[in-house]
Amino acid sequence: MTARAVLYFGVAAHFWYACYYDWNYVNIPPTVHPMGITWGRTNKLKFLTYWDALLQSFFFTIAFLNELLGSTEESPAPKKTSTIRKLKDLLLPCLAFPLSMFVGLTFWGLYFVDRELVFPKAIDPYFPAWLNHVMHTNIMIFVLLEMYMSFRRYPSRSVGLTILSAFMACYLVWLHVIFFKTGIWVYPVLDKLDLIARMVFFICLLGLSVVLYLIG
Repeated sequence: MTARAVLYFGVAAHFWYACYYDWNYVNIPPTVHPMGITWGRTNKLKFLTYWDALLQSFFFTIAFLNELLGSTEESPAPKKTSTIRKLKDLLLPCLAFPLSMFVGLTFWGLYFVDRELVFPKAIDPYFPAWLNHVMHTNIMIFVLLEMYMSFRRYPSRSVGLTILSAFMACYLVWLHVIFFKTGIWVYPVLDKLDLIARMVFFICLLGLSVVLYLIG
């Protein structure tokens, strides 16, 4: 097994464990955060952070499997490129990089402006600091390392932006479904904004995700 395969295995395992721990052991009372246990078994799937953690877990698992079973050449001929390598090359620029950077930058940006907008201090006793860094810091570190280490064959820009935009649109719809079902916004910052401000906020966030895709 190559050193890169060992690295991918470790990264994937630590993300999978974080998802498992968050799902099973982080229980925030609704008196502390109204989204803590609201709306049954949607559980952590309310949060884009959790969607991203699952995506990173899946991506680095694919990267590990590619080291074992796929194409590891820097630039294999298209006809000799394995399906798993094609999936890896599609996921990294279209979702894994822009989404991890989006989640990390927006979380820490809002956190340093006013943490109550995104991660209220009252949550600290229920959400371990190590888990917070796995979900919001390590996601950026490891995907940046992967961008540096690995050659990838990019899809066309129209395909990449369509995939990313569809993913972000799905979460945006899901965010509003949760609000209409519960009357509560998943993220406290949205409570502070009126309709127009929320629309501008969402447009800016979608614009940021596109910029991150173009950078990647």
